[in-house]
Amino acid sequence: MATTSLTTYTAKLTDGPLEGKTITTEFLDSGDPRPRLEIPASGGKRYLYIRVSGTDTEYASADSNANRPSAIGYRYRETVFD
Repeated sequence: MATTSLTTYTAKLTDGPLEGKTITTEFLDSGDPRPRLEIPASGGKRYLYIRVSGTDTEYASADSNANRPSAIGYRYRETVFD
């Protein structure tokens, strides 16, 4: 079986205007999860979400991706207007 590298994870938006939504996002080039997400919205605005400490891992300990989270929680910080 070929080994593949995991490049994305699920961001769980825990509060704010997008509370309860999830999005798929990519890890940074370093392999770390993104510390913040800016999510475009209508009307020339973006929602800023900040990573929180909780993570979920859905991989077996023998899986090559076991050291990477499959989902990470993000909290609403502010709305940024263009």
